[in-house]
Amino acid sequence: MKRLHVHVSVSDLKRSIGFYSALFQAEPSVSKPDYAKWMLEDPRVNFAISATGEHAPGLNHLGVQAETDGELEALHAALGAANVSTHDETCAKCCYAESDKHWATDPDGLVWETFHSMRQIAVYGDDRAAAVLLPARPEAAAETAQTKGCCGA
Repeated sequence: MKRLHVHVSVSDLKRSIGFYSALFQAEPSVSKPDYAKWMLEDPRVNFAISATGEHAPGLNHLGVQAETDGELEALHAALGAANVSTHDETCAKCCYAESDKHWATDPDGLVWETFHSMRQIAVYGDDRAAAVLLPARPEAAAETAQTKGCCGA
């Protein structure tokens, strides 16, 4: 059975953990210095928060977590049948997990991730492939523009 995934970038991880723990009436199932995740059954959701870093506080992305490779491929096929282009990743290391992923953007620019996690890993990860799809902090975007110069040069 698939699970809705919501990832929110937060400016104060400790305060946000307190808020969401109260809201969900549960402590996070994963808690790291830069990340927390609740794997809830009611509602059935994978809700994650992470320190903002280069992303603006607020909604980072939405997703659908598949429990099997077959579910993930069915999701990917459904997007393809609807002529939705995807950015595909295998063995991506992100959010303390190794996962196969397909990223898509809805007509209004909302980023969606479909994924199947195979195993947990000890580090947050270095998956940067989808970073171009996610909203950056205005300061980070300005820094990037300043370092790249005119026209990306």
